[in-house]
Amino acid sequence: MKKFLSILPFLFVICFIQAQQLPFRLEELTVPDYIKAVEKSSKTCILPIGVFEKHGPHLPLGTDLYAAREFAIRAAEKEYTVVFPWYYFSQINEAKHQPGTIAYSPELIWKVLQETLDELARNGFEKIIIVNGHGGNNAFLNFFGMAQLSERRSYSLYWFQPTDDPEVIKKAEELTQHDPYNQHAGNEESSVMKSLIPEFVHLDRAGQQSGIDQDRLKNLHNVYTGIWWYAKYPNHYSGDGSKANAQAGELLIDSTVKQLVKMIQDVKKDEMVPKLQKQFFDESDNPLKTKQ
Repeated sequence: MKKFLSILPFLFVICFIQAQQLPFRLEELTVPDYIKAVEKSSKTCILPIGVFEKHGPHLPLGTDLYAAREFAIRAAEKEYTVVFPWYYFSQINEAKHQPGTIAYSPELIWKVLQETLDELARNGFEKIIIVNGHGGNNAFLNFFGMAQLSERRSYSLYWFQPTDDPEVIKKAEELTQHDPYNQHAGNEESSVMKSLIPEFVHLDRAGQQSGIDQDRLKNLHNVYTGIWWYAKYPNHYSGDGSKANAQAGELLIDSTVKQLVKMIQDVKKDEMVPKLQKQFFDESDNPLKTKQ
């Protein structure tokens, strides 16, 4: 008996390690492990969204995919959450003039995203977090999120929206440069990629094209038009990635991942969004009985 008691701590450690080894990448889970993963994640999963598009002359087409999924993976390592594989059905019409752009129709990207969420919900997830790596999705995801109210859903959708930490940005710029046009394949994104996949980053090519705002709609005031991005950045490059480095990239990644970990924790504990959705849909079924 004493011998058995003496090995109990070791058995506990082994069991703990085994429990921690449950994969969080969806594609790595067996079906029995998938069932465990749904429960271990508090029925929460992350859908990392990117796209295939040009990122200046120096970054790979899959830049947004690499970034979004790496943020999700690093966060899931700290706060267990199931992570969906690369998802690239995104809004990218503004880059159709550039080689390598995979631009699906608006109808298709909407339908595929909705059916993906429906399938994740059918398979047990009640809270779905979108981690978007592609700026061209912002308007689409805003509208898509509002459209979730068009009918009753069995899940709640949350969109991760990190904020810049001024101190982190300052440190990153001290290691690289200040980039006034830093939006797409510029200093920050190039630094992140230099950290994540240095073998696919070619900073020596970053100066081959201009990432400066061409401001070709300056004669129009108080106007929105869909051609706005092309009018500013026809090279599909905004900024200057030539002085990017991995150290700065790691600072930026770490800041984003910390925010994502906190968000996952908050989402797991959240009871308000599901409660409000139920109340909203109940009232929507019979609006004349909604208290005024």
